[in-house]
Amino acid sequence: MDQRRDRVRTFRDMADDFYTGYKVRLPDSATFAEYAIEHLKRLLGAKMAVDFNEAVVIRYQNDRLEEKAAPKTINEEVGFLLRILGEPGELMRVRLRKKKMLKLKTREFIGKAYSEDEKKRMLERAAEARSPHIYLALALALNAGMRDGEIRRLTWAQINFGKQYLAVGRAKTPGGTGRTIPLNSNLFAVFSDYAEWYKHKFGAIQEEWYVFPFGKPQPTDPARHVTSLKTAWRMVREKAKVTGRFHDNRHTLITELAESGAGDQTIMDIAGHVSKQMLKHYSHIRMEAKRQALESLVKKPVDARTDDIVEDRSGSPVIAQHFEGGYPQKSPQSDVFEGHRGVYRNRKSKNLIGSSGRTRTYNPSVNSRMLCH
Repeated sequence: MDQRRDRVRTFRDMADDFYTGYKVRLPDSATFAEYAIEHLKRLLGAKMAVDFNEAVVIRYQNDRLEEKAAPKTINEEVGFLLRILGEPGELMRVRLRKKKMLKLKTREFIGKAYSEDEKKRMLERAAEARSPHIYLALALALNAGMRDGEIRRLTWAQINFGKQYLAVGRAKTPGGTGRTIPLNSNLFAVFSDYAEWYKHKFGAIQEEWYVFPFGKPQPTDPARHVTSLKTAWRMVREKAKVTGRFHDNRHTLITELAESGAGDQTIMDIAGHVSKQMLKHYSHIRMEAKRQALESLVKKPVDARTDDIVEDRSGSPVIAQHFEGGYPQKSPQSDVFEGHRGVYRNRKSKNLIGSSGRTRTYNPSVNSRMLCH
């Protein structure tokens, strides 16, 4: 009886029940889930569970493509659809995967790194913005590499002003959760100014309160965090005449750390990556940095060949190379010791088997032919 009732239930009722449990279990993802489920209900809400099959799923994909929805968004919506349908949905998932129709092909988008001029313009526009949050949020992304969700859920208990660092709470990956990030001088100054504004706004700062409190158009409830920074970010980006995503600020920091010569482990500790493959995905060594690295190979001193010429005992000029400490090293091809004094001694000529006028060669193939002859 229960199975029959489930088969004749409308998809709208099933979706509402699913969302009620979903937002309790995963409150931080509830906003996106609500957005996706609303589209599903709009196009499929009147259908009954018994009406669903692979053709309905494919038709939904096509309808959303016609509405200019992004393939990645449609894939996530279909994922919710199949989960809402329960066991029949899992069977459809298997059959669609076999037909290679489960997911639409998505565009590989690696992201970008903002230039210094773009960063400057964005920060200037953020400082002028109506939103009190966006300037600090942008500074956190550019100076600490924090993700949007990590920023919005930040509490004052995670900030250590005395030792000038912050601790990230729950992150997208296990490797990012709980990581500590030092506050550089720029970020510390922005945080200090924001803390003064916060005290004036709410009368105090309590550890359990959120750094980015809830409220529109101005924050009113520090016990809840702001749900989105998208509108404020879009206004800043448009006024600064910059194209890109908020997440690209994180790409920018990781790129700059890589260009500065910071080690992979240091970058992963700051950004919260769990593998070098993910680090490679985020790091965009910019053309100018690559150009400077290559140009440094040809910009050597012109007089390097004439520097430090000394005379050996025979009176011939010999180039001296300097070494900082360490033991003398013997070249395997020369019988010459290179000591810390940096003087090459003359190599004595050695006779090979044969007449005294024959000079030894170090090419094994030449030696072999000479011996055979």
